[in-house]
Amino acid sequence: MPTVKKSKSIVTSKKSNNHVTLDYDVLKRAALVLRAANHPLRQKILELIEKEKSIHVTKLYVKLRLEQSVASQHLAILRRAGFVKTERNGKFIFYVINKDRIGQISTLIQEINN
Repeated sequence: MPTVKKSKSIVTSKKSNNHVTLDYDVLKRAALVLRAANHPLRQKILELIEKEKSIHVTKLYVKLRLEQSVASQHLAILRRAGFVKTERNGKFIFYVINKDRIGQISTLIQEINN
């Protein structure tokens, strides 16, 4: 089976002449994470989970007046991006904010803006 090389590129900043190596696979994953957060419905879902501290999907879709499939689809995107974690309580799965991941993303965004 052939090996796949990660695509990398060296970019030079015009302002400081610093060389930066970009890994496009990492950039693609970062873009997916940021895209997950940049959706109005997913932002409302995150706000509701933060307010409730822990929420079951049924309560979430009832409060936001969504179809269950829509709520589940958006929760799956948030889970893959690491914004939420799941906790099982019996047969129910509850969603909670992944504060460590939110902190990592906030730090990264602050570094990019500086």
